[in-house]
Amino acid sequence: MIKIPEELLAKIIRKALSTGGDYADIFVGHERPMTIQLEDDKIEKIVSGVDSGVGVRVIFGDKSAYAYSNDFSEDSLINIARAVSSAVKEKRERDIVLDLRSVRPSVDFTIKYNPQDVEIEKKILLLENANKAAKGISPKIKQVSVIYRDSVQNICIAASDGTIAEDERIYTLALIQVVASEGGNLQTGYEPVGGLIGFELFEENLFEEIAVTAAQKAVNMLSARKAPGGRMPVVISAEAGGTMIHEAIGHGLEADLAQQGLSVYTNKIGQQIASPLITIIDDSTLPNKRGSFRFDDEGVVSQRTVLVEKGILKGYMYDRLTAMKEGISSTGNGRRQSYKDRPIPRMSNTFIAPGNGDPDGIIRSVDKGLFVKKMGGGQVNTVTGEFVFEVSEGYIIEKGQVGEPVRGATLIGNGPEVLKSIDMVGNDLGFSIGTCGKDAQGVPISDAMPTVRIPEIVVGGEV
Repeated sequence: MIKIPEELLAKIIRKALSTGGDYADIFVGHERPMTIQLEDDKIEKIVSGVDSGVGVRVIFGDKSAYAYSNDFSEDSLINIARAVSSAVKEKRERDIVLDLRSVRPSVDFTIKYNPQDVEIEKKILLLENANKAAKGISPKIKQVSVIYRDSVQNICIAASDGTIAEDERIYTLALIQVVASEGGNLQTGYEPVGGLIGFELFEENLFEEIAVTAAQKAVNMLSARKAPGGRMPVVISAEAGGTMIHEAIGHGLEADLAQQGLSVYTNKIGQQIASPLITIIDDSTLPNKRGSFRFDDEGVVSQRTVLVEKGILKGYMYDRLTAMKEGISSTGNGRRQSYKDRPIPRMSNTFIAPGNGDPDGIIRSVDKGLFVKKMGGGQVNTVTGEFVFEVSEGYIIEKGQVGEPVRGATLIGNGPEVLKSIDMVGNDLGFSIGTCGKDAQGVPISDAMPTVRIPEIVVGGEV
């Protein structure tokens, strides 16, 4: 990583604030990614590279100006600082004294095997073994696609509050998609695995097991009948991950959307927005989770934020800009895709806290309904809370037992109404991972929930 001397960092900040402004910072990013893709039993693509650059921001009132460059020369860095300072309307001279000091993280993470120290042949073998494991499940498996990714990201953030924060983030990820076919019926199985973790992620043949799970799901869904539609009880398994919580409430609790009136949860702090059984947490300190970090992308230490406690909305997820608007501290949720992007409030690891219910007992409590084992994609309107989610793996519940598989189900409802209606929460917790998109930026996240029972929700299917 290219290091910028502290004297130059201070000079850049002073230049950014030279005509006014309330706060300025510098983001230095250096990323080394690698992607390997296997398709049709052969390696189709191997891509690696380096991406480095610097972004400078100034905040003035409720606005910000941002500029970036991949030129690390002093003249270039001073020029982008001058560019953002020109946006400030105050045009007042400032005499700024900076004594930059390093900030210590609140947590640390251990990486056993840096993936960039692992031979490429070993990574290719990982994909080939997963491909073989998936295809070995059934002759009905017609297509297997496997992707491996790793990335080492080094960042440095210097700010006008006198702080410097540095972080190294090592991400490792693999995913597999399997297509099964029978009589013109195509079904897919998809499974990802990854986190803020090294190549130790794949110890004990974990990815081969994931490949088998994806293949079995695709084959099982071939024999599934179309899901019945209508209003019915639904049990969502912890194995389904937290897609619903991420979409149905997570985005609505990001402070920029709440402040702009683009969230159904705007101005509802202190109000009951969910069942008393529901506590929702965003926690970037969790070890090895995909949404974890030591510092966010504004140099704020990672932290655990309780968003909803026993159904009561306690607060939102803030970056520095949205926090300054309300005269409070950032919650450490300022995130960006790269040095080319300005930070915005984003989730990290967001989940419903486990309850006291027995997951099997929750299923037994339903006479007839739908058991959701895996969620698919979805859409949500953050202003109204209305959502539609696909069920990628679902089963009928008959007399308290999980029965035959069904396909094509969707869950249709309203986030606040569904959260208020949940009447059973399991003592388990299952995570899912992804890359969350917002404002044309993608950042790594994870989300989770325990097994829950929704006593009634609209299930889209065959009537």
